[in-house]
Amino acid sequence: MSSKGKTRKKMLSKGLVLSAIHRLIELVARGIYMFIAILKGPAESQPPIKDLTLLHSASTLALKIRNKQLTSEAVVQSYIDRIKEIQPVLNCVVEDRFEDALKEAKKCDELLKSPNAPSPEVLAKEKPFFGVPFTTKDCIGIAKMKQTAGLSIRKNTIAERDAEVVRLMRAAGAIPLATTNVSELAMWWETSNCLYGTTKNPYNTRHIVGGSSGGEGCIQAAAGSPLGIGSDIGGSIRMPSFFNGIFGHKPSKGVVSNDGQYPSAHSEDQDRLLAIGPMCRYAQDLLPTLKVLVGKNNRDILRLDEKIDISTIKFYYMEDDGGQFLTSLVDLEIKEAMRKVVQYLDKAYKIKATKLNIKNLKKSIALWMANMSCKDEKDFTYELSNRNGRINLWWEFLKWAMFMSNHTLIALVTAAFEKFTVKHGSEKHAKLIQESKDLYLVFQELLKEDAVFLYPTHPTAAPLHNEPLIKPFNFSYTAIINVLGLPATTCPLGLNKQGLPIGIQVVGGLHQDRLTIAVAEELERGFGGWVPPAIVA
Repeated sequence: MSSKGKTRKKMLSKGLVLSAIHRLIELVARGIYMFIAILKGPAESQPPIKDLTLLHSASTLALKIRNKQLTSEAVVQSYIDRIKEIQPVLNCVVEDRFEDALKEAKKCDELLKSPNAPSPEVLAKEKPFFGVPFTTKDCIGIAKMKQTAGLSIRKNTIAERDAEVVRLMRAAGAIPLATTNVSELAMWWETSNCLYGTTKNPYNTRHIVGGSSGGEGCIQAAAGSPLGIGSDIGGSIRMPSFFNGIFGHKPSKGVVSNDGQYPSAHSEDQDRLLAIGPMCRYAQDLLPTLKVLVGKNNRDILRLDEKIDISTIKFYYMEDDGGQFLTSLVDLEIKEAMRKVVQYLDKAYKIKATKLNIKNLKKSIALWMANMSCKDEKDFTYELSNRNGRINLWWEFLKWAMFMSNHTLIALVTAAFEKFTVKHGSEKHAKLIQESKDLYLVFQELLKEDAVFLYPTHPTAAPLHNEPLIKPFNFSYTAIINVLGLPATTCPLGLNKQGLPIGIQVVGGLHQDRLTIAVAEELERGFGGWVPPAIVA
């Protein structure tokens, strides 16, 4: 055997040992976290839904409002009441604009009553979400509201103007209602920060909601908002959507403006990773919302008005990443859900999905980190200072140990870990960037304009609070899709035996967002989509 072969074999053996140790740590730590959760008392239940208005999709609400079957004011008030019910239990909202939202809703109703009221047909075309409230994560600016990104030093930072996506939603007639909680600086997949605390999963408050758009995933699942906007640089739309059992779409790179998002990207590479997109309970809201968010210039690129025949789509899938080191094994229930989708396609459309083994998916985390690196050394200690110098990392660790730091432990650990990652411009960095480009070409050749790739959104259902600390790289399943810049839609497929949501993501070729959304709509019909909490008629 050559020396190169021996080295590779040695590295493989070392990796297998590390993975085995990691599995053992996971098992032990989960037992400890569960014991701690039990000591804290029973999980709380979110209040049941009493107002059936909350069960309508955003598209249906818009239809009923413009046809005068519902008033915008009544709809907004219903969601205000719902937020007031769920907030004490779930802690998903960070700031509201209830009074202003009600005033704007009344103006919508007054316009519809006026002699010069536009016809329902005109409204449907020009203002498709007329009178419908929506929410967005705290990272996306709404004029005259706080934009903290979960960073304590930004607690009084006010957005001077609407982010571009908020401006487009307002232009479509929608009404901003509230902003929702995020992880500190949107760089972790549990939503918790020192400013607003921890957001809890509506299906079991002992479990996380994901991040960084975790508050948005939570409020959607709990029927506290009919429609939400999130952002995604490594899975921040798709993981919260998965953990909370709703639909979430990360658009193709570059088709939705990132203007008004904080923290903003430092480089073109980072900007290509970042995408803003819709989060909602009903798949039928994905397409009309995406049409609004892309603006007029990009609608033709995405061909969103084309009708899709599911029977003409080719399907490929993988049940896991092939065995990436230091990531959790994919739960058997998630694999079984994937197999049920494959069986459904065969039974309903006689589609034979093809199982793949794309080997470089094992390198997802390394590829993502290489694409996230910055050449100007604007690292996470710089971000934690609110881009004003750098924090003293070791001093902050000491302060944290004495309960005096304004930063979360995971933010400090992330900043420390970053010092050991691949350096921008190094030979290794160049190699990983080239491998990213090669993998993109593999997917583009595979998917083209008529195929989708089914892949786990995450290897497990929502972990217990703080459990991500011992499985930090599990976001690799979503992060690699950001590297590729491809569209991906997370689809709920019911609840597991513990009553937590599970599902998969549907990935398409570049600019083939309409395909992934069409598949999401089909899977909603086949598997039921969002599972609501208890309902009181």
